[in-house]
Amino acid sequence: MFFPISDDDRKLDGPAYVTWALLAINIVVFLYQMAVPEFTYAWSIIPYEMTTGEDLDETLILETGGQQIVIPHQPGPPIIYLTLFSSMFMHGGFGHLIGNMLYLWIFGDNVEHRFGHFWFLIFYLTSGLVASLAQIMFTPDSIIPNLGASGAIAGVLGAYMVLFPRNKVNVIFFYMIVSIPAIYVLGLWAVTQIFNTYGSMFVSSQTGGVAYMAHVGGLAAGVAMGFIARVTIKEEPDSILYRQYREDPAARRLW
Repeated sequence: MFFPISDDDRKLDGPAYVTWALLAINIVVFLYQMAVPEFTYAWSIIPYEMTTGEDLDETLILETGGQQIVIPHQPGPPIIYLTLFSSMFMHGGFGHLIGNMLYLWIFGDNVEHRFGHFWFLIFYLTSGLVASLAQIMFTPDSIIPNLGASGAIAGVLGAYMVLFPRNKVNVIFFYMIVSIPAIYVLGLWAVTQIFNTYGSMFVSSQTGGVAYMAHVGGLAAGVAMGFIARVTIKEEPDSILYRQYREDPAARRLW
């Protein structure tokens, strides 16, 4: 499996303000989660709450596989559906946070450059929302909290595949660092998510774990909006990167 560590955007013009802001917000929210644990259970998204409109505000015991799982629910926001947005800035641990922020740091700036700051923010939030809705449809009765930026970042990866398929991504592969076109790195990641989603269909929706359907939903949203951008935004903003595309035949896109 490839583990990306950077991409070839050394000549990318302009700072990625929105990507930087999203990184900062995710980190600040995670630090607040560490300081106030109740916040996580109050503001994460729970599929059952979304499908019923009922705010679960007390500790519940879930029995699954002969084991009991204690879920200390807390009263959520006045409008419970606000958790659709708050949950995409929350994480379940340092590993979860670092993995998501690494992918956002590597791939977010290129996509932001292509969309523009404002529309990239709309794109990011829309990808996260679609991801959450996909997971809710997959597990509508689950009382397990869902949280994380994974769905929104999956949208970023999907758009990156469409917009920059031949951009080189530096990855760790068997103790070596190699440069591989993005379409292969992210394409493999996408296939993995689809297969994992298929496998999760045979696991109880109440056992928790990774919300793969959210990844697939966010990815699909990103791919769709990436194609829309290619059709509606005829001219890519001028930059050194865009001029490189025009001058270097090896760097031309696939479509």
